[in-house]
Amino acid sequence: MALWLLAMVLAVMGLGQLPLRDWDEAIVARVALEASQRPWPDRLMPVAWGDPYLNKPPGLHLLIAAAIELWRALSGVAPSALPPEWLLRLVPALLSSSVVPLVGLVQARLRPHQPAVALASAAMALTLMPLARHGRLVMLDGSQLAAILVLWWAVLSPNHRRWSLLLHGICVGLATSALLLLKAPLAFPLLAATFCLRAFDRQLRWRHWRWLLSGVAIGLLPGLAWHGAHFLVRGSAAWQMWGSQGFARLQARLEGHNGGPLMPVTEVLEGGWPWLALWPGAMGLAWGERRSQAGRWCLGTTAITALLVLPLRTQLPWYSLLLWPPLVLACGPVLVWLVDRQPPLQPAWPALIRRVPAFWALLGALLLALACVAVASANAALQPLAPVTASGGLALLVGGALLLAKRQRRRQSGAILLVAGLWGTLLVLMSGPLWLWELNEQWPVLPIAKAVLQQPEGSAHLWELEERPSLNWYAGQRLRRWEDDSLQTFLAQRGQAEGTSMEQGSVVLVTAGPTPPELPGARCQPLPVPQDGVAPAASARLYRCIRSQSP
Repeated sequence: MALWLLAMVLAVMGLGQLPLRDWDEAIVARVALEASQRPWPDRLMPVAWGDPYLNKPPGLHLLIAAAIELWRALSGVAPSALPPEWLLRLVPALLSSSVVPLVGLVQARLRPHQPAVALASAAMALTLMPLARHGRLVMLDGSQLAAILVLWWAVLSPNHRRWSLLLHGICVGLATSALLLLKAPLAFPLLAATFCLRAFDRQLRWRHWRWLLSGVAIGLLPGLAWHGAHFLVRGSAAWQMWGSQGFARLQARLEGHNGGPLMPVTEVLEGGWPWLALWPGAMGLAWGERRSQAGRWCLGTTAITALLVLPLRTQLPWYSLLLWPPLVLACGPVLVWLVDRQPPLQPAWPALIRRVPAFWALLGALLLALACVAVASANAALQPLAPVTASGGLALLVGGALLLAKRQRRRQSGAILLVAGLWGTLLVLMSGPLWLWELNEQWPVLPIAKAVLQQPEGSAHLWELEERPSLNWYAGQRLRRWEDDSLQTFLAQRGQAEGTSMEQGSVVLVTAGPTPPELPGARCQPLPVPQDGVAPAASARLYRCIRSQSP
């Protein structure tokens, strides 16, 4: 419970400091906002900008919509008002924080007589940066991870009584329903693979499976009922969230995102520290225990999640979140062995594992040196890194050094200080503007959105730019690419008369290029854009293009 509280503190720290990012945050926020404005049961069929939303089911969107309604009722704002970023991120952040205790509960089922191992696995989940960072975004992946862990915990029911199996089966079914309402194509492959892994335990006879599967059938009803209603309302279009937005990612590169195992492997190598250093020994330990339930599940869940992630030809960084629970389940016993140094948890290559704390201490010293360089540097981009690197470096240096001690009590203190220091490092990171570094990949949308809001609605378009959901969100309208041949064509389609004034006979174009748009039949003049401290070179520009006068 204490670790869960720490996870919730980490989840809510600095949620509203940064704007929503593309793509998923702004899209999920828009679907949730429109759901909050629709009556029941219409809101069960998600829409975005008034059109059917066929990408994902509305499980998380409806929860965020409920939070928006509560915020409106308490604050008295208009239904059209944009909710703050912290409110939109609050629901997924709190749901994702439950991953920490759930990892511990699953480990407790696998190793019921080793509570220290469950505590160690939960502590690792608490201090993994990818889990903390992606889980607090307005996205589905952190909530999906929590549902998967509930499924694993319920499947591992140790009680073979009928009612216990039935209740755990209902829990398995509800967790699968949650997956059906988050990312539907993942649900049934994961459920089938989990049942296969449970069957290898050879602990359940057919009469046990009958009660467990009966409960699963009951728990699946909410998820199946929604998809059934979705097919009835939207017909063949409902296949999109299963096909082009689901299984098609196995064989196609959607929206320009290259696939293959390179990206998830890179994400693990980048975000798994410091616990990644224990993973080789952990896999060796799991292989040595492959005839036990704990070892079999460490190997099995690693294989299941790898098969769900690595073959995808469409890859995004947060897909690798599925790989982290198996990693901490496998590494928890090795961390406990580093403290206790006693059998029966004898990892592979024990001499190498004993040197891991020295590696951590060396890594901590390097981070402290980097912090000193950042403080002394005149580079403004390096200076914000100093508190994060100093905190992480100190945790690794002190924790690693104490884990090398001969006395067990000092090694226990080292493990506690290491976890506490890493949690503090994440707290420093989440409290500042650095945790959402993808915002630096493109020009900022807030200044442009403010300028667009000052223009007549529907007059702004994108010039040689791809659509950005975050810009649509803050501008309160959907800005599409300019596709017309000339301004005259645009005005004719709008039914403008020949006597239209110059101000009305114009279009506003958003461009990131260094030169004004070259629009046939029009002349384009720059409009002022508030920069909010952002250098003009890093921002897009706004132009009003006015119909040229006839000679």
